[in-house]
Amino acid sequence: MFQNMVSAFTGGDGNKRRQVKGTVVLMKKNVLDFNDFSASLLDRLHEFLGKRVSLQLISAVNADPAGNGLKGKLGKPAYLEDWITTITPLTVGESAFKVTFDWDDEEIGTPGAFLIRNHHHSEFYLKSLTLEDVPGQGVIRFICNSWVYPADKYEKDRIFFSNKTYLPGETPGPLLKYREEELETLRGDGKGQLQEWDRVYDYAFYNDLGSPDKGPQHARPVLGGSSKYPYPRRGRTGRPPTKSDPNSESRLNLALSLDIYVPRDERFGHLKLADFLAYALKSIVQVLKPELESLSDSTPNEFDSFEDVLKLYEGGIEVPEGLLRDVRDNIPGEMLKEIFRTDGERFLKFPMPQVIAVDKSAWITDEEFTREMLAGINPVIISSLQEFPPASKLDHKVYGDHGSKIAKEDIENNLDGLTVDEAIREKKLFILDHHDTVMPYLRRINSTSTKTYASRTVMFLQNNGTLKPLAIELSLPHPEGDQHGAISKVCVPAEQGVENSIWQLAKAYVAVVDSGYHQLISHWLHTHAVIEPFIIASNRQLSVLHPIHKLLHPHFRDTMNINGLARQILINAGGALESTVCPNKYSMEFSSFHYKDWVFPEQALPEDLVKRGMAVEDSTSPYGLRLLIEDYPYAVDGLEIWFAIKTWVQDFCSFYYKDDDSVKKDSELQSWWKEIKEVGHGDKKDEPWWPKMQSREELIETCTIIIWIASALHAAINFGQYPFGGYPPNRPSISRRFIPEIGTPEYNELVENPEKAFLKTVTSQFQAVLGISLVEILSRHSTDEVYLGQRDTQHWTSDAEALEAFEKFGSKLAGIEERILKRNNDEKLRNRFGPVKMPYTLLYPTSEGGITGMGIPNSVSI
Repeated sequence: MFQNMVSAFTGGDGNKRRQVKGTVVLMKKNVLDFNDFSASLLDRLHEFLGKRVSLQLISAVNADPAGNGLKGKLGKPAYLEDWITTITPLTVGESAFKVTFDWDDEEIGTPGAFLIRNHHHSEFYLKSLTLEDVPGQGVIRFICNSWVYPADKYEKDRIFFSNKTYLPGETPGPLLKYREEELETLRGDGKGQLQEWDRVYDYAFYNDLGSPDKGPQHARPVLGGSSKYPYPRRGRTGRPPTKSDPNSESRLNLALSLDIYVPRDERFGHLKLADFLAYALKSIVQVLKPELESLSDSTPNEFDSFEDVLKLYEGGIEVPEGLLRDVRDNIPGEMLKEIFRTDGERFLKFPMPQVIAVDKSAWITDEEFTREMLAGINPVIISSLQEFPPASKLDHKVYGDHGSKIAKEDIENNLDGLTVDEAIREKKLFILDHHDTVMPYLRRINSTSTKTYASRTVMFLQNNGTLKPLAIELSLPHPEGDQHGAISKVCVPAEQGVENSIWQLAKAYVAVVDSGYHQLISHWLHTHAVIEPFIIASNRQLSVLHPIHKLLHPHFRDTMNINGLARQILINAGGALESTVCPNKYSMEFSSFHYKDWVFPEQALPEDLVKRGMAVEDSTSPYGLRLLIEDYPYAVDGLEIWFAIKTWVQDFCSFYYKDDDSVKKDSELQSWWKEIKEVGHGDKKDEPWWPKMQSREELIETCTIIIWIASALHAAINFGQYPFGGYPPNRPSISRRFIPEIGTPEYNELVENPEKAFLKTVTSQFQAVLGISLVEILSRHSTDEVYLGQRDTQHWTSDAEALEAFEKFGSKLAGIEERILKRNNDEKLRNRFGPVKMPYTLLYPTSEGGITGMGIPNSVSI
């Protein structure tokens, strides 16, 4: 009997056997998954029939002789306990399960990974596995954060690694093959249409924006893969080609589905706003757009006065009963109030935009017009004017003479006694130049319903730190052909009369072009589109065990999903963006034209500021840069954020890479960088400016740029869209007619009723309501947002040094928040609040949910 007791304890062969307890945390259903009830019942039935969820530990120290010693030993299967009593058909949110592993010290030793098989009917979201009291190890954590589908959906069992971090050459031998195989799975084979449970990250051109089968007017060029239309790559879906164009990919039927393929773990999280976004955008495009076109007041589809526009926020505009009925049929009930705020009444009402919250008319001042170039939603274009008159870089042989027609006598009387040459020498002249950026496409743009100009706005830096506009040049292509140059009109400030009305129109045309450039280039192209190849390459080439994967992964959250959604309903042919920005049907090829000028190293904020002449190198100034406009809120706050990110990245990378040689020898890192250059951004693979990735300094700068683009740059140009652009007269995105000529009825109207003439020139009522609806959604923070300096789990790595460096990063960001608030309370810094009394908070790191005009999320998640 004594011998039997010893065998039970030792397993009969002298090895120590014991049990190790674990806790699995998973989430079974989405908050808005109304169809999950029956699936949950089927899962309970599978559990009852013995089709359970099993886990097997994988040794990080002991190889399995049966597999030629290439893989770690597998432990015995263990099963999630008490599923039926833990999860009911009504269970929502996280659930914790116990799991008990039989332990053999010589078999497992130290577990470095585990396999999981889901034999249920439906998928679940696996958050983590925590092992308690592991012999000789204590607590071991596996951070999973992944959807696990039924086992029959996978060719290989799902594997999750512990939160250890290893460079490829330092990976424990028994885990190395598992590490390599997991990356092979994520790369896929490049074939077939991908399904929702697939985990494949692969590349494709932007060939799914048009619907050529509907007719030529619905076709759009393929972006990417050509010198004419270069573009970053997107995630592959594998949908079949269209019938009429084999190079174009077929699109989903919007009426049936928004379920465009992205790898399942790239989909939005669980909370309400993510799902609300998808439903709301779909409703705007499919339901609101055609219905709102019928809205009218005394003049169909027009606002008659600025007071009419204010009704959108103060009283609302009446919504036809048919529209409400259509919306109720298409949108879940709890979302209806969020979209319309009707409180049961038939009035469409929006929240008050910050730009008019304190003063309803300060937006129209010249000071606010120029301030928003420094502290608005597109503060990345303004540059120092270093020659006069402003020159053009357009090819003279193709476009003729495009030099500026602004003359010294147009501006010299407003330079506080300086001559133009003196003002340039003292670096007091600045320009918002949208001439060369727009002119090559302007003839095509104006062939649509849009009627606008290429523009140059010249400004003078006053002693109080604010900018004074001196002149606006509005240009059109020469009617006899591009090679004949431009036809230009120069407008100067005027205080009253029709000259003032024309000046206000000129500022509106500048805003229209700047809005289009902002939305398509600064926002979509320079953040959303350029980041996607980095996300794809990181998942294909960097194991979850890799330090750079752990560093960058939070900054990729939800981006592929929002980009996929955008291709389906926003940037596609006839999508909402074409209806609300001036390039109209040429919007996306316009962005392709400007991708030619994208230079990765120049996305670093210090490089960008120096290139635009907004800063000069100065060893005596903070960060080695002196700003030419000291009160440049985007740059002042941005430099603090940039260098906080860079310090964090340097601390992190220096812990794992002790020298340049370790960077060169990192096989995964080198494959990652090669793929980004040659495939993800393949149309730019021959550019000489790509970092070589041969030194630690290059790695640190590269990762800093990636994090900056995905977090702070996106925040600065996205979350002010509603605070500034929610009031269309301040930020019109479309103009529909040119400046009226003397002697025309339109000119007479401009003299007699300048407000009405202004509003008839810019965005129509329908376009305004559609645009406001979009920017309201796109300016919202979700309630589960994760901000810069935060992680969604505190156990994202087991390395104490990395955790300490991250904590230091968070403390540094908290200090930046305090300094931003202090600057915003300094009345001498007029550009920080302006005539509209709206403090600059777009680079304030944290925020509450909703439309706040502040907060830097980790990623491009909306």
